[in-house]
Amino acid sequence: MSRNTDVVVIGGGYAGVMAANRLTRRDDVTVTVVNPRPVFVPRLRLHQLVAGTHDAVVDYETVLAEGVRLVVDSAARIDAAARTVTLAGGGELGYDYLVYAVGSGASGPRVPGAAEFAHQVATLEAARRLRSVLDDTPVTARVTVVGGGPTGIETAAELAERGRAVTLVCGGALGPYLHPRARRTARTYLARLGVDVLEGPDTAVTAVTREAVELRDGRTVPSRVTVWTVGFGVPDLAHRSGLRTDAAGRLLTDETLTSVDDERVVAAGDSSAPSDLPFRMSAYAAGCLGAHAADTVLKRIAGERPSPVDLSFPAMCISFGRGAGIFQLGRKDDTATRLYFSGPVGRKLKEISCEASVKHLVTEARKPGAHSWPKDGKHRPAQLRARSGDAAAPVA
Repeated sequence: MSRNTDVVVIGGGYAGVMAANRLTRRDDVTVTVVNPRPVFVPRLRLHQLVAGTHDAVVDYETVLAEGVRLVVDSAARIDAAARTVTLAGGGELGYDYLVYAVGSGASGPRVPGAAEFAHQVATLEAARRLRSVLDDTPVTARVTVVGGGPTGIETAAELAERGRAVTLVCGGALGPYLHPRARRTARTYLARLGVDVLEGPDTAVTAVTREAVELRDGRTVPSRVTVWTVGFGVPDLAHRSGLRTDAAGRLLTDETLTSVDDERVVAAGDSSAPSDLPFRMSAYAAGCLGAHAADTVLKRIAGERPSPVDLSFPAMCISFGRGAGIFQLGRKDDTATRLYFSGPVGRKLKEISCEASVKHLVTEARKPGAHSWPKDGKHRPAQLRARSGDAAAPVA
């Protein structure tokens, strides 16, 4: 007599929810999602939560497929040999297959004073704390946002549009991914909002105090509230569980997203490192990798050979408050082209992208297997061959 296959998904973000929903393609698969929060967090909205223009939460009943069980808890340890997950709140979950989708958060800042005096945006709890701090801080007080990437830019713009006096300290280039033409447009938008932008390597932060940010070039930037958006880290669950990881702590997998240690463990999203060559962290990539991870599990259940991951990056987008945005078109190898949409059109495309990141999950919940994404088939295999030093090396 046949029995159900039990799949545990650790993590209820973009990757975990997509994987869980797609796994329901088979009626004989039982899916359990373990997540520390009872609500789904669309992380693309956290900078809006900080500014008070979005609450950045969605009910799991909206995005999870019917029949998927949600366990509100954290995974404390994975025992791959016993195929069990120990929960922080007590008890264990057994599994036949495990999808490791624990996501990412802010990395611990190593700059003196940053951990004590700077606030972060990378998690729902951190964004809510920062929102509370800002609510108790006069609107005229100086706010310094550290980090010139999308999170830093969007947070600085959102706060400036709400009337805050904001300095954006990049520590390097503003919007490193952007094409130089788009970067000039970004500077223009930030200037219109009144954001003081400090760029270049000499603007790297060397210390944070209660009332200021100190830079490498010796300048001191007054700061009543400092927001830290530099760097992301991943939970150390895989390492603590004896599974091999890359230097950043992401689970090492092959190109099918299967752990190099155990074919019953498959990874997706920010916490995965296929071939020790991880994809850029993003909601878009997380959703696509979650779908591919589910496909890998389903093929193993069916006794078929899983396929290598195939993913290209067509664009990236940044909002500048509620009035403007940049939708940067990219090549399949994830580098920017000269083409981009800006202004209200860029803002609209950015909003469509944010909405689509959740709508894809809803669609997959209702019609598992529906999600598809742009493929490449060329650049990643070339990257893998180049790294191995063998132009003729196989890629699968």
